[in-house]
Amino acid sequence: MPSDILEGRTLLRPATSEIDVFGVTDRGRVRKHNADHFLICSFHRSLRIHATSMGGDLGPRETESRGFIGVVADGVGAMEAAAEGSAQALETISQHLLHASEICSNMAVAHEPEAIEELRRAVAEAHRALQEMGQNRTATTLTMYAAFWPRAFVVHVGDSRLYRLRGTEFSQMTTDQTMAQRLVDSGAMTPDVAERSNLKHVLWSAVGSQQAEPQVITYDCDVRDRTLICSDGLTKHVSDDEIREYLLRDLSSEETCRALVDLVLERGASDNVTVVMGRVRKPLPGHEPVMVPAFGAPLPAIGL
Repeated sequence: MPSDILEGRTLLRPATSEIDVFGVTDRGRVRKHNADHFLICSFHRSLRIHATSMGGDLGPRETESRGFIGVVADGVGAMEAAAEGSAQALETISQHLLHASEICSNMAVAHEPEAIEELRRAVAEAHRALQEMGQNRTATTLTMYAAFWPRAFVVHVGDSRLYRLRGTEFSQMTTDQTMAQRLVDSGAMTPDVAERSNLKHVLWSAVGSQQAEPQVITYDCDVRDRTLICSDGLTKHVSDDEIREYLLRDLSSEETCRALVDLVLERGASDNVTVVMGRVRKPLPGHEPVMVPAFGAPLPAIGL
């Protein structure tokens, strides 16, 4: 399937049946509680029929997906409160986006700044909700991926990570909001020293803490993309090179997520671990890609 802009600036929108997403979380071998949570959801336009004089099947009353969201949150603080905090953050975000009915492919392309602001507001509401739970009681990392074809949005706070494999090019798309990474960015610490530093897990930005500064990233979707979001329970035990190697395998999202978590468990799993992955699987027989206008032209309200 072609994966880039075609003649006339037209993009291929994958069918919903081609979207392969999965997530898994595990408390690990050491922690008594799991403070990680994840969320995978999709947007749809639906019609609720309350009464009708017509009999029989009225046909579909819900559109195909208008967008996909994947989020990982890793709670910090006292362990039970940490789990409450990460869960509350995801609940708040889901409720905000549910009522932000205009966020869809049409808005994301025609009014990208407004789409970004809507996603920022969702994180800001989660931040306020956690602060209202009690001063310094809990906080959480939060890494959110939103795909509104043909654009992808990432909103990130903390040190969970989002990786992207595009073809053979592997990238960590997010930046850890830790004191160690800040020192690396300023030139005061080398990456090798930061990897061994106690500051590697000290957050300067987290949802619900005194400071939360979302990093926002946008880019074009590509059907070759394999997107992985994880808590630091994965990266404590599995290197970037190993993550890349697993993403290069021709495995389903479920197989990849479970294989990576199993690897962490084999290596001691000192922390909770969460992995969420999304990709476009090969088209099913008889399912042709949907052609949609690219930037600046109206998009139909169906598909990813």
